[in-house]
Amino acid sequence: MAKDVIVACDFPSKERVFEFLDLFGSSGYKPYVKIGMELFYSEGPQIVRALKRRGHQVFLDLKLHDIPNTVERTMRVLSDLNVDMCNVHAMGSGPMMRAALEGCSSTNDSRPVLIAITQLTSTDQETMERDLLIKEPLANVVSSYAKNAQNAGLDGVVCSPLEAREVHKSCGAEFLTVTPGIRLAHGEAGDQRRVMTPRAACEAGSDYIVVGRPITAASDPVAAYEYCIEEFLGND
Repeated sequence: MAKDVIVACDFPSKERVFEFLDLFGSSGYKPYVKIGMELFYSEGPQIVRALKRRGHQVFLDLKLHDIPNTVERTMRVLSDLNVDMCNVHAMGSGPMMRAALEGCSSTNDSRPVLIAITQLTSTDQETMERDLLIKEPLANVVSSYAKNAQNAGLDGVVCSPLEAREVHKSCGAEFLTVTPGIRLAHGEAGDQRRVMTPRAACEAGSDYIVVGRPITAASDPVAAYEYCIEEFLGND
């Protein structure tokens, strides 16, 4: 099974993204990048096309959550961008996830990896109970959402690394766990609540880790990326 470090390029403009990625020019690395809502809404589909022309794999992180028909039609559009990975919210239910899969499977011979958000890594048990009125243990909620995503035909889920092992136990080793909430040892957690280091995430069973500020805001981003690669993939 492929494993990788995905760099969250949460920048406000294409200029900032390219300045950052140009730092890797002589390193031999071509990072797998995540493009989120801020950058996509600022620059539009052309930012994805530009990154693909540069040879990067792209995780388009738009977290679709709407009625099934809207999600299906939107996924048809996004699939034409030739992204490598995209996502929806598992909370949108089985019919919506199945519609997303149909949409991203309809236009190309090869479709992107399709994953579902379970619970955001900024959410903890207290927040989930207070704001979402979900009283079940958070780990149980994540595992249940993952099973629903698998039943809908999706390839995996986004979860915190703390839940990766349980997701694999419920859904099998081939069902992907894509885990944000990665912080380096002695780093700040920021707005994340459920976090791990790259090495701990590897040991917990994460298939992909998504790393943002610990790399993009580092004094030496290439060195920080190399550190994450070594910690997460060094024993593979």
